[in-house]
Amino acid sequence: MAVPPGALLGVLGGGQLGRMLGLAGRPMGFRFAFADPDPACAAAFLAESLETAPFEDPGAVERLARRADVLTIEIEKVSIEGMRRAQAFCPVRPGPGIVEMVQDRIRQKDWLTRNGFPVAPWRAARSAAEARSASEHFGGAVFLKAAHGGYDGRGQAVVENPEGARQAFESLGGTPCAVEESQDLTAELSVMVARRPSGQIAVFPPALNHHENQILAWSVLPAPLPDEILVEARKIAASLAEELRLEGLLCVELFLVGEGRLLVNELAPRPHNSFHATEMATATSQFEQAIRAVCDLPLGDTSVLRPAAIVNLLGDLWVEGNAPPFARALEIPGVRLFLYGKGEPRPGRKMGHLEATGATSDEAVERVISGLGRIQAAVGGTNVETGVPPDRGRTQEE
Repeated sequence: MAVPPGALLGVLGGGQLGRMLGLAGRPMGFRFAFADPDPACAAAFLAESLETAPFEDPGAVERLARRADVLTIEIEKVSIEGMRRAQAFCPVRPGPGIVEMVQDRIRQKDWLTRNGFPVAPWRAARSAAEARSASEHFGGAVFLKAAHGGYDGRGQAVVENPEGARQAFESLGGTPCAVEESQDLTAELSVMVARRPSGQIAVFPPALNHHENQILAWSVLPAPLPDEILVEARKIAASLAEELRLEGLLCVELFLVGEGRLLVNELAPRPHNSFHATEMATATSQFEQAIRAVCDLPLGDTSVLRPAAIVNLLGDLWVEGNAPPFARALEIPGVRLFLYGKGEPRPGRKMGHLEATGATSDEAVERVISGLGRIQAAVGGTNVETGVPPDRGRTQEE
């Protein structure tokens, strides 16, 4: 049964993704309530009510569900027990089973492997000795990823030999890790797929992503890659949505290896940084699509109307707490500014993003990076890399 406009959407998490969900849903007539540890979270100003509690508090999830007509997430770090209890009061989309699976990288990779989806060769390591053994098995060079937590490169390590793997395991706190064989990446891309409870699926065109220091620096939609790669990426995403019986959004992060081999890196059952460009590029944004999907409304058109690119604005730009000179970027035709309403700028913290359109994907990237470059020049920063060559990307995704 559809959840109509006017209903109250409960959102677990009140960060920038929740904020943008609210900004997309308000014009449609939806109301919002959030649960977040921070009473001044980015989405707070949109909230009809705000449950201030730790993400792991099952009681907070249940209390939010008692008020909501449907419950969704904008972050995976939530109480699975709370999500299960919430199902007694309203639909929970995506379901707790999907969220529980993606919370644990070992469990996630095991599920992908068992269900026949392509992944890089990997092993689970629950001790330093197992990490060392995995590195030996894969010929030395591996990536260690903590099974729980970690984002934007945190909780991960790149090592070149077995002894390095042992030391990295210990440096990550001795927590269980997924150990992946190192891959020579041609590109990193992502695909966003939506599925509503009644079964309709809509897949966005893939985005090409570029990372610096394991944080997404820029992303462009549509990805300037060969058609056969883009078709295969969308096919993988649709198959995952069907296999998972998804209700909501799923971002599928992919590695392109060699000339045409795609490997699934990680899954995120929520809106994603790499699809912010849908605000300007596609007929329906990822945020509106998320609301349509969890409310079981007809899904929106995912066609690209014009290429668009985004570049993240990190807290490093706020020198001595002063706001960057955004006007310098806005002088460039087609550039727009999105700020997330976060109070404290910190190095590496995503404070907002620039977005730009262009006649081609290359032009969109050039414009948005030029905008960032103007800001960086004014505050004494370092320019990010430019251009969209097909061999972009040599680092692991977050």
